[in-house]
Amino acid sequence: MPLSLYLLAMAVFAMGTSEFMLAGLLPDLAADLDVAVGTAGTLTSAFAVGMVVGAPLVAALARNWPRRSSLAGFILAFAAAHGVGAVTSSFPVLFATRVVAALAYAGFLAVALTAAATLVPASRKGRALAVLLSGTTVATIAGVPGGSALGAVLGWRAAFWAVAALCLPAALCVVKAVPAGRAMEEAPGGPGLRAELAQLARRPLLLVMLLGALVNAATFGSFTFLAPVVTDTAGLGELWISVALVLFGAGSLVGITVAGRLSDRRPGLIVAVGGPLLLIGWPALAVLVHEPVILFALVFMQGALSFALGSTLITRVLYEAAEAPTMAGAYATAALNVGAAVGPLIAATALSTPAGNLGPLWASGLMVAIALLIVLPFRAVVTAGRSAEALR
Repeated sequence: MPLSLYLLAMAVFAMGTSEFMLAGLLPDLAADLDVAVGTAGTLTSAFAVGMVVGAPLVAALARNWPRRSSLAGFILAFAAAHGVGAVTSSFPVLFATRVVAALAYAGFLAVALTAAATLVPASRKGRALAVLLSGTTVATIAGVPGGSALGAVLGWRAAFWAVAALCLPAALCVVKAVPAGRAMEEAPGGPGLRAELAQLARRPLLLVMLLGALVNAATFGSFTFLAPVVTDTAGLGELWISVALVLFGAGSLVGITVAGRLSDRRPGLIVAVGGPLLLIGWPALAVLVHEPVILFALVFMQGALSFALGSTLITRVLYEAAEAPTMAGAYATAALNVGAAVGPLIAATALSTPAGNLGPLWASGLMVAIALLIVLPFRAVVTAGRSAEALR
């Protein structure tokens, strides 16, 4: 894998830390801004909505922009939004900064995903995506628990300042290492924007986007409200939140690494094995939450399975969108973040059910079940080399 791919992953680490860190900051943030925890959880959805909208919009605009300067610009805009968020005392203003930050991250990720696919042979898109998204998994291991611990000691605002500071060296690395060309220059004679957008009418592409969104919704739904499960339901101390987040992140790194080696050649195997295990894991976590050892073991397992299955489905989006060379990354980003937007909203609603803090875990299980029911009649769509023809 080329060095520039790993440096892009470093930038994803800096920005991904912010995307996930609210899971450990929600109780403190909600109390400081005088809102309910469920209301504070909508900040995750605001971020995801901004990414869903921003990914295709910014990718379309950036087709003719210099890749290196646009990536660096997105990172700096992301940092500025966090600076504003760190000083505000208004929840609506904080909400708005999350949307702005999401637009910047969406632009970055859409361009970076497309760039990653061009930096490697066509048959290794899954490996390239795994390297790029490993920045997110490292964020869940180090950045997110670090942000949670920093928030517990110095308050949630310190975590926002830390993210802004992390973005600065990431921007410098991108400037130093990423080629300066434009996306359209790498696909001379390729399809126009209208033709690339027309790919969204293809059923195979829509199906893998839907499946990826459902799995990611399950992941974000439970991850966003993991903190109250650890403290209020399991009865553990606040610092155990960081332990849970580290274990989830470690699992996600294992899952995405394994998937990166299999998703190009054996995606069906990951779905067939990982899907049912993921389905069992969420309700098992809800039932066994009062057993700390089992709780943390399941958190690790769910992190691994969620990212293995999710990254495999997103890799299929890149394959199915091969005829949209400058927009494929935007479609993958949108699929990821439709789930990230919907999942916490469904989970927040589940908090008001008799299940209480365990409601998001049951809701995640239901979303995975729906994904598996959808994929059953269309198994060929996740089989490498056959999906494009299976549903035409």
